[in-house]
Amino acid sequence: MQCFRTVFTLILLLQITACTSVNHNQYGNGQMGNLVLVEPLPANMRSQMALARYNQILGQVELDDSQRADLLYQRGTLYDSVGLSGLAQFDFSMALKLKPDMAEAYNYMGIHHTQNREFLQAYESFDATLDIDPEHDYAFLNRGIALYYGGRPELAVDDLHRYYQKDEQDPYRALWTYIAESEVDTKKAQANLAASRKQMREQEWATQLVDLYLGKINERQLLAGLLVNIKNQRELANRLCEAYFYLGKYHSARGETAVASNYFKLSLSTNVYEFVEHRYARLELELIREDVLSDSRR
Repeated sequence: MQCFRTVFTLILLLQITACTSVNHNQYGNGQMGNLVLVEPLPANMRSQMALARYNQILGQVELDDSQRADLLYQRGTLYDSVGLSGLAQFDFSMALKLKPDMAEAYNYMGIHHTQNREFLQAYESFDATLDIDPEHDYAFLNRGIALYYGGRPELAVDDLHRYYQKDEQDPYRALWTYIAESEVDTKKAQANLAASRKQMREQEWATQLVDLYLGKINERQLLAGLLVNIKNQRELANRLCEAYFYLGKYHSARGETAVASNYFKLSLSTNVYEFVEHRYARLELELIREDVLSDSRR
C-alpha cells in the first residue's frame, strides 16, 4: 500500500511540472496534442514596488494638474500590466480629466472599453487618440480590433490594413488583417495573406502561424516548434500567450468551439496581461459561451 502511494505521488508531481509537454489523445486528429505548458507568470515585484511609490507620491506630494495626470497615467499602465484593469481604467479617466490631450490615455481607455464590449465608447476613445496624434500606429490596430468585435468588419479591415502597411514584414499585423478580412471575403483574405507571406521574415517565429493559416504546416508541426530559441520562462509565456490565442482563432473559424475554448483558456493561463492576445482571449470565450447558449435555445 505504501509503495502504491509513493508511485501515485510521483505521478502527480510529474503531471504538475511547471513546463512540460503533454499529449491529449482524447481530442483526436492531432488537435491539442503535444501541448507545451508554462508556469503562469507571477506578479512583477518591480511593478508592485513602483505602484507603492506612485501611491505615496500621489497621496503626499503637491503636484500641478499636468504632473498628477502624468503620474496617474503611469500608475494606470502598471495596474494594466498586472491585470488590475478596473484600477487602470479609473487612473486613465482621472488623468484625462486633468490633461485632456493625452493620446496614450485615450488609447488605453479604448482598449478597456473594447474588452468590456462598450464599443461606442471604444470608437470615441480611439478617435480622440487619432485626433491628437494622427500617426498613432496602435490606435489603428486597436480601433480595428474594436470594429471587428463590434461587428463592423469592413471598417475594421481599413484600420488594420493601414496598421499592416506600417510594417509589411510583421506576421502579427498580417494575421489581424486576415482575421478581419475573412469576415468579409474568405477567399480574398486567403489570397492577401499568401501575398503577405512572401514579405515576412523567416526568423520570426510567428511566421509559422501564418503558414498554419495558409495550410503550409499542420498544427502538430507548429506546436513542435514552440520551444525553439526560448531562453527563459518569460519568453515562453509570451510565446504561448500568442500561439494559443491564434490557435484558438484558427479552430473557432472552423467551428471547433471546444478546442478553441481550451486554447483561449491556455492563452489566459500565461498571465501576460499586457499582450493583445491575452486581452481578447477572455472576450473570445465570452462570445463562444453566448453562441453555445444561443444554439441550445433553438
